[in-house]
Amino acid sequence: MLSINEIKKPIAADIDVFEGKFKASMQSSVPLLDRITHYIVKRKGKQIRPMFVFFSASICGGINESTHRGAALVELLHTATLIHDDVVDNSYQRRGFFSINALWKNKIAVLVGDYLMSKSLLLSIQHDDFRFLKIVSEAMKQMIEGELLQVEKVRKMDIEEPIYYEVIRKKTASLIASCCECGAASAGADDATIEKMKIKIFGGLLAAALAFTSVAEAQTNAPVINHRHHRQERRINQGVRSGELTRREAHHLRDDERRIARNERIAKADGHVSRAERRHLRREENRTSRAIYRDKHNDRVR
Repeated sequence: MLSINEIKKPIAADIDVFEGKFKASMQSSVPLLDRITHYIVKRKGKQIRPMFVFFSASICGGINESTHRGAALVELLHTATLIHDDVVDNSYQRRGFFSINALWKNKIAVLVGDYLMSKSLLLSIQHDDFRFLKIVSEAMKQMIEGELLQVEKVRKMDIEEPIYYEVIRKKTASLIASCCECGAASAGADDATIEKMKIKIFGGLLAAALAFTSVAEAQTNAPVINHRHHRQERRINQGVRSGELTRREAHHLRDDERRIARNERIAKADGHVSRAERRHLRREENRTSRAIYRDKHNDRVR
């Protein structure tokens, strides 16, 4: 099986140029935003979606400046959706490191996601790339519908296979298809060719395969601490239901478990931890210690 770097070879030079443009597209005059966007750029993903844009443009006529803007547009939107997803899912890890909401809390994470979305829209408007806007707006609508459908079905615990495929199609396939559309549109392809790039070539099977691969990788690489965390959570819930634990004690046990999990993630990172992550860890440990001391003091007073 070919690696990502081997697949990327034909467009490696374009990807290098894209990375500089992508970084420049996130710049802001607000120091906090610059720190956060720098943190995001340092922990870039596999850049699969920009690759689809470049390959599609190559097939349909050639890569140009508009192609780079299309790639930056979809990557900005994708990054924004990941940040928002971490808030929705209450997830504290992304790509092996702390997520934005883990380090800077939900309010800032939501605003950063909104900022990246606005930057992506401005990037298209400033260059009159209105076809891109039409393409990604439809993809965003599909992705939001997919996320809400998933939330609804997870709550009811009644998800069936057709619904599962529908969630994949909306959350993953829609953005992958829009990448192929943007690539074809940037190369000057006609409407019929753009539609073929969306539906027949990449739109369905490739995106579904990507989603299944991501699930398989997540299951294969899932750290042992997740299983231990779930077992501990079950024990805490059973203790609360049986009356052996008060809600306050359960709260402190969960805090301790989260702190241990963060310590293990940092140890696993083998030193690849930023100062911001270390400061956040220390703040969390201090906050937990103060809460435990405060509750013990209140118990003695009562």
